[in-house]
Amino acid sequence: MNNMAVIAVVDDDENIRNLVQAYLHKENFRTIGLGSAEEAWELWTSAPPDMWVLDIMLPGMDGYELCRRIRDEAEVPIIMISAKDNEVDKILGLELGSDDYLVKPFSPRELVARIRRQLERWERLRQPRVTAALPLAPGIELGGLRLLPEERRCFWHGSEVEMTSKEFLMLHVFAGHPNRAFTREELLRQVWGDDYFGSDRAVDHLIKRIRKKISDLPLESVWGHGYRMREGRD
Repeated sequence: MNNMAVIAVVDDDENIRNLVQAYLHKENFRTIGLGSAEEAWELWTSAPPDMWVLDIMLPGMDGYELCRRIRDEAEVPIIMISAKDNEVDKILGLELGSDDYLVKPFSPRELVARIRRQLERWERLRQPRVTAALPLAPGIELGGLRLLPEERRCFWHGSEVEMTSKEFLMLHVFAGHPNRAFTREELLRQVWGDDYFGSDRAVDHLIKRIRKKISDLPLESVWGHGYRMREGRD
């Protein structure tokens, strides 16, 4: 795990921002402190960091919207922090794509430990080998879908479609096992790993993003169960 990762800390409370950055500096991480989501989005479009620590209650655009925008474009570790400890708020943050949720006031040491954990998980995810439990073919063509795992490239009817790492792995799981209905729990293990502890609604959010990129993909919801990709519908 690379301690030289750049971590963006987004919080309008300067004291909290400085405290978090100080603890991260002690662990040799590089940080960028930002007071608003608008500043953070500008950073994302110009020089995206390796990880985000986002406060939810921000002036202007809130942390939820910033998380959604980032997650719609890429897979990058995101930890949300908030004074809100309601379960609904936690679930919403996880559904929008955050990897973890920490309630204020929190121990800076605990936050650093969670940051380390997420970066380690991200490094494993970025490895070229597929670590899913189910066997997957090295290359897949299913209907109009073509996947090239070694190059991490996805094609739909010959046109390349940009996919994040999790989106690509999710497609690989489905396309490697056409017509099989997967539960959300199975998909969490396949894509996020056995150590993921967030909501299984993260699966729904990832499916939504894939469908947005390929609207006519034969990826179906299985009521009361999960999802499957049909064979022969392209």
